[in-house]
Amino acid sequence: MVYGGFTSNADMRSGAPAFGTPEYTRAAWASGQLARRYGLPFRSSNTNASNCVDAQAAWESQMSLWGAVMGHAQVIKHAAGWLEGGLCASFEKFIIDIDMLQMMRETLTPLQVDESTLALDAIREAGHGGHFFGTAHTMANYTTAFYEPLVSDWSNFETWHDNGEQTAFQRANKIYRQKLEEYEAPAMGESKLESLKEYADQRRRELEFAR
Repeated sequence: MVYGGFTSNADMRSGAPAFGTPEYTRAAWASGQLARRYGLPFRSSNTNASNCVDAQAAWESQMSLWGAVMGHAQVIKHAAGWLEGGLCASFEKFIIDIDMLQMMRETLTPLQVDESTLALDAIREAGHGGHFFGTAHTMANYTTAFYEPLVSDWSNFETWHDNGEQTAFQRANKIYRQKLEEYEAPAMGESKLESLKEYADQRRRELEFAR
């Protein structure tokens, strides 16, 4: 059994639900506290109210994820791809959300303090007024030392301009299309494939009827 609280405020001008708001985040914290009081695992979500993959979608999802993380959620439903208040899913948003989820995981990884991370030998090697780019420690660790983002572009403006001034949406679009091309379907029996197809067709008919 999993305890899943799902609540937020509404836009008082239109009545439309709002997601990824301070109120949503605080509700996730409170729900997590209730789950711990009942001794149950807690389920939360990564939500936003944006109608396109833009800055609003990112900052509202970030607020939702902090609610899930600080609420100590064991399960995050709709963790990636949610858009338009949950009325649709986006491939580009899916990729951006994966990047945010990975950054959250990296942020919450406990600090490792040992001889390698302290790098005292590198400090001595660089010396006063020197730099660390050429030290043995840097050369041995630079490829794995830091989180490497999926979507972010860390180049300077001139390089970004020369490469076509691509936005985060455009970079995410390119990544998802590449992943789809590389996808290899897992082995599955014909009966299961047919059952999945029938279910998908049924849901499409139901959604069309609901419209």
